[in-house]
Formats: sequence, structure tokens, C-alpha cells
Amino acid sequence: MESGMSDQKFIKNFSIFLVLGVVLTLVLIFLGNLNAGTINDRVRDERNAMAETANNNTLQPVGQINVDGDNAEPVEAVQIAAVAIDGVGVYQSACMACHAAGIAGAPRVGDVAGWADRIAQGADTLYTHAIQGFQGKAGVMPAKGGNMALSDREVEAAVDHMVAKSQ
Repeated sequence: MESGMSDQKFIKNFSIFLVLGVVLTLVLIFLGNLNAGTINDRVRDERNAMAETANNNTLQPVGQINVDGDNAEPVEAVQIAAVAIDGVGVYQSACMACHAAGIAGAPRVGDVAGWADRIAQGADTLYTHAIQGFQGKAGVMPAKGGNMALSDREVEAAVDHMVAKSQ
């Protein structure tokens, strides 16, 4: 009978321990969620402040316009810097997938015979086919190589690079 009493005592103590553990866990979860919301707000505010500071520092005029005349004052203006377009970089990022392996009938860069007829059509035709896309007997050229984010000038620079390597 004594062992029965100790079993009941054990079950009672274990139940109390279990309930207290569950309550403590719930309290810690609640405090963690409360704190996480505060941290997220603080981090978001810090990132927004950093972004605003960075934008204010980078959006400065890069030059000025001087007007001829007796009382000419320089007028600040934002100028767009002429950036040299990297035909090699455009080729490597967009064109190389097909033109390095000859996929879908694309002439391989460096294949003089494969490019000869195309080059003979003239640069304007090559540019038009590369920019607008083209479907011919030899294969398919998707518009802008399938990367519509490229500007026309970037596509032209890539075409110039491929032609230069294939003559």
C-alpha cells in the first residue's frame, strides 16, 4: 500500500511540474513574439534611414551648365554620364548561351563561314534581327536574345562584338 501512495504522490508532483513547464513555455513564447515585433520594427526603421541617407548622398549633380553672357551664373544640372556599353559583358550574360554552342541555329562566335552571309547583309540588318527577333531557314533568333531588359544599344554592342570575333 505504501508503493501505491508513492505512485500517487509521484503522479501529482509530475503533473504539477508538467503544468508549470507548459505555462513557462507559453510565457516565454509570448515574450519572444513581443520582443521579435519590436526588433523587426527597429531594424526596418534603421534600414529605411540608411537607404534615405545613401540616396541623398548619391543623387548629386555630376556637372553644371555654364551660359555665355556678361552675367552668366552656372546652373546646376544633372547630367547623364555617357557610359560605354560593354558588348563583351552583354554577350557573356545574354548571347553566349546560344552563340557559343550553336543552339537553335545560332552561328557560333568565331565561325567565319557561319557569319559570312549574315555580315554581308549589313550591320543594320543584323541589329534589326537581334533586337526584333528573326526566324529564318537556319534557325531562330529571339528578340534581344530573350532578355527584354537589354537596351537596343546593348544588343548592338553585343552584335558588334560577335561580328568582330567572327570576321
